[in-house]
Amino acid sequence: MRRKDREITSFQEILEIIEKCDTCRIALNDEGFPYIVPLNFGHEVQGEQVFFYFHAATEGKKLDLIAKDNRATFEMDCDHNFILYEEQMNCTMGYASVIGHGTIEIVPDEEKYDALKILMRHYHAEDFRFNTDMIGVTTVLKMTVHDMAGKRCDNLR
Repeated sequence: MRRKDREITSFQEILEIIEKCDTCRIALNDEGFPYIVPLNFGHEVQGEQVFFYFHAATEGKKLDLIAKDNRATFEMDCDHNFILYEEQMNCTMGYASVIGHGTIEIVPDEEKYDALKILMRHYHAEDFRFNTDMIGVTTVLKMTVHDMAGKRCDNLR
């Protein structure tokens, strides 16, 4: 990272940013160009290992690309705010972000319900009851995070 003053190295602070984000973008390999898709997500932490969960239809480009190469880059950001320095006649954008790499696998049918509960917990604090009939027509993806870094821009000074 070029701007070390903006780097977040604390695992706990990175997890706090993840908690605030509502979208995770994944980039997949697609014949010379990245294929980027924004996804709803949930996460689980086991010790220092982070897992992300996503849902998808039962077919489509994203699943085709993952079947060919399950490596992915992810990015999420939050806390966006415009910072204006009138006296200096400049401005910047404040934010917090997390970026990293991982591998994606399809969650087996018998584990889908628990994985979807993890995903729903990210958006709904209480235990959210959902229509389990949808599980049969839903693919659930699990990303094992290999590395990640946090970054925060609070000001320009």
